[in-house]
Amino acid sequence: MTDADSEDRTASTEDITATYRETDGERILSFENNGGQAAIAQNIEGYAMLKVRTGPDGDELERYYGFDMALDHAAELLGRSPHDLPVPDAAEDMGM
Repeated sequence: MTDADSEDRTASTEDITATYRETDGERILSFENNGGQAAIAQNIEGYAMLKVRTGPDGDELERYYGFDMALDHAAELLGRSPHDLPVPDAAEDMGM
């Protein structure tokens, strides 16, 4: 991964850090703030429903068709507004 790739895969605000990564089977966008975690996962092809989890490897809580709804649930888990969640460039097309 180049430095440019790394920059496209992370984003942060004062207290929330978002990290995007790909595994063999999934695309995962994880959020952390003050010890809280939430994650949004989608199959590697990028066309299946989005899964909201308690963390990158956590329990699945719900599935959504739209990225906005998944972000809303992730923000709720962190006690924040969805507008507070930074989204790395590499994850912008999740749920499309």
